[in-house]
Amino acid sequence: MPDTAQSPADPVDSLFLGRDFKEPRMNLDGKTVLITGGTGSFGTRFVQTVLEDYKPRKVIIFSRDELKQYEMAQRFNPAEHACLRYFIGDVRDEDRLDMAMRGVDIVVHAAALKHVPIAEYNPFECIKTNVLGAQNVVTAAIKRGVGHVCALSTDKAASPINLYGASKLASDKIFTAAQAMGGADGPVFSVVRYGNVVGSRGSVVPFFKRLVAEGADHLPITDARMTRFWITLQQGVNFVLSALATAKGGEVFVPKIPSMSTVDLARSIAPDLPHKIIGIRPGEKLHEVMVPEDDARATLELEDRYVILPAHDPRHREAWLADGARAVEEGFSYASNSNPERLDARALQSVLQARLTA
Repeated sequence: MPDTAQSPADPVDSLFLGRDFKEPRMNLDGKTVLITGGTGSFGTRFVQTVLEDYKPRKVIIFSRDELKQYEMAQRFNPAEHACLRYFIGDVRDEDRLDMAMRGVDIVVHAAALKHVPIAEYNPFECIKTNVLGAQNVVTAAIKRGVGHVCALSTDKAASPINLYGASKLASDKIFTAAQAMGGADGPVFSVVRYGNVVGSRGSVVPFFKRLVAEGADHLPITDARMTRFWITLQQGVNFVLSALATAKGGEVFVPKIPSMSTVDLARSIAPDLPHKIIGIRPGEKLHEVMVPEDDARATLELEDRYVILPAHDPRHREAWLADGARAVEEGFSYASNSNPERLDARALQSVLQARLTA
């Protein structure tokens, strides 16, 4: 039997500065939802949340890896969940996306090539998936009359210094510009941009934990000054559902989440292990930025998030101000090193002990 029962109340979100991003939330009852990259860490948790909290008409899991789809179907069995559809396809293939989006109400675009060094070594492949794939999602969504499209971005898309970040910035621009391309009756497009996901595949947390389990005598640290934004997997899912509910068209949503230094992270995972400084890898920053200073003029602030309006289409600004948003100060930026909200060791330990990966 698939393990889709509602899990006990997770202590993590309350420790992550009390923000769970659960309200407001898009109601998916009776809707047909398609998620690209649906077999990844985010996609798996997103599907689990949808099955637990809603009664959708269909949930289409669109991805290119048949093994991951097979493994996911062992957990979320279509025989037990009649709404599920497993759809093999690649976002590089516009015709396949067009076919998959027939009758779809909501698209969550999570498919991407995300590994920084691999993207640097394979630039054409990165562009095909992250940029041309974004274009294909937009084209198919407009053609098929989808109602809402939310694309996942990354802190590396802000003032990028590596190809992965640059490709995601291009993707962000495609989705924000798509609002005008779709016309008055087209989809509502939005982008969600957040930092590192605790426990996701390929992140530093499972890497450190694996080294500890293997009996390593030290943990490698790129630079003792390095800081990063952190978010839990469930917070990321909740934030996407919230963005879908509140988007007016063309916004980039940035959650207010805590930062932590890599040194503090390593100490929380293995307090007794020494560290070895190995140097910053090509394409890495000391600190990440989610709202660059140059975007301050287009940025509004709410209690739990920032909203970056499309510079070419500020028509929703007055509506956001009427909803309680306020303009940020001139010269504002949202960076991991200057973020006043810090993730402490107690919160991180609770994160690491929780079941955060699907």
